[in-house]
Amino acid sequence: MNKTNPGNFFEDFSVGQTILHATPRTLYEGDAALYTALYGSRFAVESSDEFAKLAGYDTSPFDDFLVFHIVFGKTVPDISLNAVANLGYAECRFLKRVYRGDTLSATSEVIGVKENSSGKTGVVYVRSTGTNQNGEIVLQFARWVMVNKRDVSSRAQEPVVPELADHVAAQDLGAACPPVVPEDWDNALAGSSNRWGDYKVGEKIDHVDGMTVEEAEHMLATRLYQNTAKVHFNQFEQGKGRFGRRLIYGGHVISIARSLSFNGLGNAFHISAINGGRHVAPLFADATVFAWSEVKDVAEIPGQNGVGALRLVTYATADTPCAGFPGRADKGYDDGVILELDYWALMPR
Repeated sequence: MNKTNPGNFFEDFSVGQTILHATPRTLYEGDAALYTALYGSRFAVESSDEFAKLAGYDTSPFDDFLVFHIVFGKTVPDISLNAVANLGYAECRFLKRVYRGDTLSATSEVIGVKENSSGKTGVVYVRSTGTNQNGEIVLQFARWVMVNKRDVSSRAQEPVVPELADHVAAQDLGAACPPVVPEDWDNALAGSSNRWGDYKVGEKIDHVDGMTVEEAEHMLATRLYQNTAKVHFNQFEQGKGRFGRRLIYGGHVISIARSLSFNGLGNAFHISAINGGRHVAPLFADATVFAWSEVKDVAEIPGQNGVGALRLVTYATADTPCAGFPGRADKGYDDGVILELDYWALMPR
């Protein structure tokens, strides 16, 4: 018997299949410190115990995207070890904040499969759930990923494409946010004087700064998440592929864009939901990432009088400053765009 895991190929997935992912992960201060070292995030709630307590938390929680990446990483050996690319996200809700000493586990349900016209790959749709040591759901999201076939001559499965919501409704936001008292929120310490009411639908914000990605950084980040996808690590194999080099994990781009967004959205202290996301183009080391955001909607949250929600669409680019707001074009996207991320962020009123 073969005792090593070759990973699942497209033929191995079927709708309704449930997968319990290996290796629960307990998070400590070191995980948060390394995450800060990689992305330089400056959001006050995740940086300071004392600030977090003023905002209503017991102590400083882990960054939302660190939690997302950890849960995502659990799913990789079973879902996307043999992936060509992760394609997108939907219906992602952060339901409970994660603190030092919490242990995260993950399960996934296959909700769709569709072979591509080439016959060499197929798209697998899954809904993944991250839980803590008490069995409480901290995060749930759907994603779809292009996976290689083991045998290109194998018979195609009957296609099933799930219907996924365009966005998370405002009434479903805020589950992981404590009651914030606006008078206790210190704008100076948070780094921004702009609160929820200062942003208008249609407003565009150039986050100005850029961050160059180093080869070692993106591999270190992916190892932090225990993400084992071959495309990120194995230059011996990837050097023979169509790009000739390792592909940067798309979540690395998301975290860079989030960090850059502090310049313009410094009071957006919590990501409550991801409505959708697309990795428009691949990113490779030595490129510089820039970002800008558009306010797509503003919403009040039932039961949360101290905070409001901004629906933001953040675009990240490679080697393309964002003063001209590159984004969607008539046919696809403007040159340089590598990420489009649609999400709800919470901000004090």
